Amino acid sequence: MINFNIIKDYFGAFFNKGNERTLKAKKNIAASLILKGISIVIGLIYVPLLINYLGTEEYGVWLTLSSIIGWFSFFDIGLGNGLRNRLTEVIAKNDIKLAKEYVSTTYAILILVFGFVLLLFYCINPLLNWGHILNTSHVDVHKLSLLALVIFSFFILRFIFQLIGNIYSAHQLTAVNDSLNPIGNIISLAIILVLMKTTKGDLLVLGWVLSFVPVLVLLLFTFIGFSGRFKHLRPSLSFVHFKHTRILLSLGIKFFVFQIASLILFSTSNIIIAQVLSPNEVTQYNIAYKYFSISYMALSIMINPIWTAVTDAYVREDFDWLKNTLKKMNKIGIVFLVGLIIQLIISSWAYHLWVGNKVHIPTILSIALFFDFGWSSFSAVYSAFINGFGKLKLGMFTVWLRLLLFIPIAIFLTKEIGVAGIVWASVIGKFTTIIDVVQVYKLINRKAYGIWNK
Repeated sequence: MINFNIIKDYFGAFFNKGNERTLKAKKNIAASLILKGISIVIGLIYVPLLINYLGTEEYGVWLTLSSIIGWFSFFDIGLGNGLRNRLTEVIAKNDIKLAKEYVSTTYAILILVFGFVLLLFYCINPLLNWGHILNTSHVDVHKLSLLALVIFSFFILRFIFQLIGNIYSAHQLTAVNDSLNPIGNIISLAIILVLMKTTKGDLLVLGWVLSFVPVLVLLLFTFIGFSGRFKHLRPSLSFVHFKHTRILLSLGIKFFVFQIASLILFSTSNIIIAQVLSPNEVTQYNIAYKYFSISYMALSIMINPIWTAVTDAYVREDFDWLKNTLKKMNKIGIVFLVGLIIQLIISSWAYHLWVGNKVHIPTILSIALFFDFGWSSFSAVYSAFINGFGKLKLGMFTVWLRLLLFIPIAIFLTKEIGVAGIVWASVIGKFTTIIDVVQVYKLINRKAYGIWNK
């Protein structure tokens, strides 16, 4: 018989004993696991629903167009993550005035930059042949043009309003940031279920729903945050000081490089598959990718609160905490690697249960994604530590090396072996992450000099 008192005492001790920084991380991880779990489940439900609503080709068009629009996030030039680290530093030093100046200035820069980008897109969109870009004649070109405008407009708004998530994370409240997507997903899912009962598949209607709802949620949380907990940080024109742009960008530019890498490695994958093969294979790739990302997303939940905690510990020179935390996170990474092995073994059964016979996933694609996410599970912990330290200069060189390798290899392998080629190209490029491991150990042992400490 289960003794619930023992279980209660164990969890009580787990969440109430230990270093204050560690306790915050534990509580955020626990809450994030639940929230991200909801997000994962809804994400899995989305795929068969949207394929049924739109059809395989239109769903592939939606995925590819979303990826292309996602490229414009590089205009953020890393300011969101730069703000997260700088804000954590000044909070640790209790400099509230400087914190408000950082927040106000970051909002001002993003509004100016993204306002210009939006205006520019409105001017060039009528000149773009989206049917040719997406390699489809199935969807009316005028509808595709309007869809691009809708997605891009809300994407820009989303990118500005999601700064509130960085502010929550800087205060070691990553669980609140992690709640934004699940809330938006639940609302979107409810609307889509209604649409499926009342309308025929409409790509434009879907674009409105999936683009507008996340912005609405972010706007709501922004209002709540700056009316309550972060009232003292509420953006103000009088606190906008562009002299802080350099310090925000000095770190932000480095994060920007890594954001570009992520966009190229994922967004370009969809584009290469659509152009070399067809939108149908984009659907195939994304289903398998989404399935294998489950374990990695769970690992990311564990790691995300560590980023801000690492920044706090590094500012306070608490190297014992850093060493102990790294050991624990490495053990957690091994557990999630085992989870990936189980996913590979049951993948054929899981695909059939999930999407039925609508889409066939080649075994070679599943094997390639296992190796890709397995490598990522190993390197993710070290990436989080480097992000927390803000020592990104070395990583900027290695990530460009990886990108130079990825695109030509991806195109060649996709032509030769099909959709799995895009994943093997990613696996080949990830050998550079071993440098992250060396850098982290040098930093936590205070032996990092030269480029290892920049």
